[in-house]
Amino acid sequence: MTDVDLRYAPPDRRPAAPPMVEAIGLVRDYVTSAEPVRAIDNVSIQVPRAQLLAVRGRSGSGKTTLLSLIGGLDRPTEGRVLIDGQLVSEFDEDELIQFRRRRIGFVFQTMGLLPILSAAENVEIPLRLVATEPAEREARVQELLGIVGLAERAHHRPHELSGGEQQRVAIARALANRPDVLLADEPTGQLDSDTGRGIVMVLRTLVRDEGITAIMATHDPSLIDFADQVIELRDGRIVPPAG
Repeated sequence: MTDVDLRYAPPDRRPAAPPMVEAIGLVRDYVTSAEPVRAIDNVSIQVPRAQLLAVRGRSGSGKTTLLSLIGGLDRPTEGRVLIDGQLVSEFDEDELIQFRRRRIGFVFQTMGLLPILSAAENVEIPLRLVATEPAEREARVQELLGIVGLAERAHHRPHELSGGEQQRVAIARALANRPDVLLADEPTGQLDSDTGRGIVMVLRTLVRDEGITAIMATHDPSLIDFADQVIELRDGRIVPPAG
């Protein structure tokens, strides 16, 4: 029998996994009474599965517009958006609605919780929109509130929760239908620095434990260290990294 050197490992010839999120040559122009405004100018990015991308930049740099284009809330003037290999920028409106409900979760700075509903009822909304069975809805809501550390606050309404707790409810709601992609637009903008770091740590944990691909827009440099990769936008363009 020929001896085999077990230290040798043949090269891995499997094709690399495609990125979960890919934007190619994105341009977004808005027509005003004076002249067109270019909010996004030839932006291309790739975000692998189960990674957190931070998009940094000052107010007005194009961060929100970029997230809206990726999430199908807006359409590019030029360019393409692919999520899990699907060309979502070419979907019609009905296809986009269904895709957003099942594949993308949104977290906004303003949180957007319904004040007359409890934390559990707010988390349950996306599950109702896709006609999830009641028993499955209840189990998923309990699971999510446990993940974000609010199981004991399930029956509290938003005005009975702190700002950080409200944002964690918003994150749980965004995860209700097990999305592949989580888009967070300035999720810490209305929170103090310590609470904001706690929210980003929740996002970081979800990326690691749930395999979610997350894109977070922020102007807070203290949160950048939590990301797997970082891009900076200025006047709608990606700023080349220093050096």
